[in-house]
Amino acid sequence: MFDRREILTLLGALTAGGPALAAAPGRTRSVGAVTPALGTAQPFDWAWLQAEAERLAGRPPRPPHQADPRTHAVDYDAANRIRFREDRSLFTDDGYAVRLFPLGRYAPTPVDLFLVERGRARPIEHSEDMFEVAPGEGPVPQVLPGISGFRVMNRGGVGDWLAFQGASYFRSAGPLDQYGLSARGVAIDTGIDGREEFPAFTAFWLERTDAGLTIYALLEGASLTGAYRFVCTNARQAVVQDVSAVLFLRRDVERLGIAPLTSMFWYDEGNPQARIDWRPEIHDSDGLLIYNRAGERLWRPLRNPDRPTVNLFADDCGASAYGLFQRDRSFDHYQDDGVFYEKRPSLWVEPKGDWGPGAVTLYEIPTRRETDDNVVAFWTPKAPALAGMRLTFDYRLRWLGGEPEAVSIARVVDRWTGVAGRPGTEPIPGAQRLVADFAGPILKGLGRGSGVTPAVSIDRGRILSVAAYPVVGQAARWRLIVDVAREPGTANLRATLEKGGSPLSETLIHQFG
Repeated sequence: MFDRREILTLLGALTAGGPALAAAPGRTRSVGAVTPALGTAQPFDWAWLQAEAERLAGRPPRPPHQADPRTHAVDYDAANRIRFREDRSLFTDDGYAVRLFPLGRYAPTPVDLFLVERGRARPIEHSEDMFEVAPGEGPVPQVLPGISGFRVMNRGGVGDWLAFQGASYFRSAGPLDQYGLSARGVAIDTGIDGREEFPAFTAFWLERTDAGLTIYALLEGASLTGAYRFVCTNARQAVVQDVSAVLFLRRDVERLGIAPLTSMFWYDEGNPQARIDWRPEIHDSDGLLIYNRAGERLWRPLRNPDRPTVNLFADDCGASAYGLFQRDRSFDHYQDDGVFYEKRPSLWVEPKGDWGPGAVTLYEIPTRRETDDNVVAFWTPKAPALAGMRLTFDYRLRWLGGEPEAVSIARVVDRWTGVAGRPGTEPIPGAQRLVADFAGPILKGLGRGSGVTPAVSIDRGRILSVAAYPVVGQAARWRLIVDVAREPGTANLRATLEKGGSPLSETLIHQFG
């Protein structure tokens, strides 16, 4: 298993300044001789890529590219010394220049890369002189033949805001300029023991247009093939990707995951028993946010469970909008001045069109370190995914530093757990306490006599007591305290603040067990 912390650091570690000398297709200059060598041009468009994915689906899976065994010697330190030459960058556009990743221990599989201009695609041919090796300690790392992926540079050429590298994974640093969670093309049988499959993007086509950077990708796997189109823009408040995915199934898939998001959650203030590190909290995301078609806003804090756990949030009216969020933005809560967890982006999925009924699926597995991704969220269609099907999904991804939209209801902003019972007395045997704070302008000015009531239910166990009240000294913050008598197994508690039968807050879903 690769060291996740190292690879995420590596994505943004290489800094560069100076001009990018290649030109953008269809813009002011043609591709110049200083770019990587380009092969023979062939016709290319979105329809061709879909047809190619369908053609491949009708054939046996192609064997994946074999990793060069020499890549094992290119570890984190060595990879950090191999830098793509600034003067070989693709596209001159400030904020959209593309640089390539070399092969290494953590990204050993080469991909094919093409440059698209005026409906024709030319392959980018690898050469060692695309890369330079910086001085450093130890043996000089070898630049191996092949490209493992690419990244899109920030304005000024220092750092990057988007990267595709490894299987079907891609990431953005978001508006806070810090990598964290990932997205990927598709999830196959995630959470089914021994069955999960990881299809890979095997080829990319890059096209610069007035709308932004368009990335086309071919997905190949044992169970399916796919054609993908990502229209990417780097706006001030968010990195936005409009995604079109067309899948061709080679065989039945029991659990098909659309628009999967992958993150890490070790512990926060809600599960201090998992803490063995000195830092108060360690996570890339702290909750799953869902807006379902019924108009309900759900907040499910993430867990580091004792055993792998799958939760389904069904929506029979169509695909819910959902995302993995990092709501806690206080440095003091993490105290990590190396990787800055408070700056990790959130990722919001907005389905387009009719996806039909299904469920947001959340898969969590145990972890005892921050280098493992242990949380996956995706949409699972209710309809069976059968061999021979052609499935189309369009959606928007927004990499955010805040919430997806301004809403009138209050949000869950803090959560703690502990023993149940009155402070200063013996804890209630077999019982637990949940404390959650809700905050938002809708709560401003509401006191104990304002008619605010908590609506709380649990699917296993018994609620012993419930209290909700405004937090002293906080103008728009209320605290909910619930004591629960536990039973063996997992229990889900739902809690909302209401007034006159109407919700004042989003619905908190807390899982015990």
